[in-house]
Amino acid sequence: MKFFNRMAVMAAAMVGAVALMAPEAHAQSTGPIRIGSTLALTGPLSATAMTHKLVGEIYVEQLNARGGLLGRKVEWLVKDDQSKPDLARTLYEQLVTSDKVDLLMGPYATVAILSAMGVAQRYNKVLVHHTFGIPSLSKYDMAFPAWSLGSDPGSTVPNSVFDALAASPKPPKTIAIVTSKFPSILFMSQGAREVAKKRGLQEVLFLEWDFGNRDFGPIAARVKDAKPDLVWIGDIALEGNMLLDAMKKIDYTPPLHFHTYPAPGPMTKSPEGRNALSLTIFEEHSPFTDNAQGSAFVKTFNDRAARAGLADTSVEVQAAASFTAWQILEAGVIGAKSLDDKAIAQWLKANRVDTIHGKLRFNGPGNYGDDLMKVKQVQNGKWVVVWPTSYAAPGAKLQVQ
Repeated sequence: MKFFNRMAVMAAAMVGAVALMAPEAHAQSTGPIRIGSTLALTGPLSATAMTHKLVGEIYVEQLNARGGLLGRKVEWLVKDDQSKPDLARTLYEQLVTSDKVDLLMGPYATVAILSAMGVAQRYNKVLVHHTFGIPSLSKYDMAFPAWSLGSDPGSTVPNSVFDALAASPKPPKTIAIVTSKFPSILFMSQGAREVAKKRGLQEVLFLEWDFGNRDFGPIAARVKDAKPDLVWIGDIALEGNMLLDAMKKIDYTPPLHFHTYPAPGPMTKSPEGRNALSLTIFEEHSPFTDNAQGSAFVKTFNDRAARAGLADTSVEVQAAASFTAWQILEAGVIGAKSLDDKAIAQWLKANRVDTIHGKLRFNGPGNYGDDLMKVKQVQNGKWVVVWPTSYAAPGAKLQVQ
């Protein structure tokens, strides 16, 4: 009898414990969903990362206005990785282990994304990322790109650029390639070097600089002496602006200049940025703005960017890639009906996602799909697509100095 009395007491205690635990468990299932990420809010990449921060804030606000995810509000916890990939790695560890976020969102720039990817793989977390430029390095099967470069951008992207230039009134015959050693930039520039050679362009100069370099005078002088028809500038953030400023000081203007990943606002605002060429997935004109969600985002971003004092208040490739990344994450959670990372990854691999720059698939190498990159140019202080012509801004054609 004493045995049964003890069992009854234990059972009552267990029921009491469960009752005490129930509110906590309930709170965990109905409380806010926390999404963690880093961005380069300071350091050499900050000019572009601030655009990604504003886009994330807009998206989370609108997501919560729609009811959040799975009926729960969303909180975004973003930390400053200071443009340092080692710090990004440490901060993503903190987000998973100390902050215990439910989901991850990738940072800005390839090296930081690669650091975050390693952490995501260690903890089996989905990582949607904005701007990863070397698809062959994406070995983690739960990493998903918003940057629609395709799986072989070292070939497809330069070919798109040279196709656009070949259709111009004065196709280039000689090329100078000057590039940062920043991994994704160097990768793209080396790809351009090989493609240019195959297409018969004569290389008159090839130079590299260390990421973080600020003295572009010697490089500008070498480019001027080489007299190329086209300067391929492998730049990121403000590097392109600094090189163009150095060229101005020696009274040199390149006939054509292409930039890999320039800071979009500063390039359009600089007189030296006139006719600069670059890559994009979305710009503020038809047919991109024919997408209802894309058109609405443009209006919201324009207003918020102006109030935030950003150098460029328009939606272009960086803002669009960031918005697309959030669309992918939202679609994965809704499609899987779960916060389980493996379920989200499985759904994304099996389905296409509608985004503001197209319908994306993730069933190619490294979870990459199609190369959706377009060629744009600074004209009248704005970026406009010039190639392919079916995506060109109304009346826009490639211009040469």
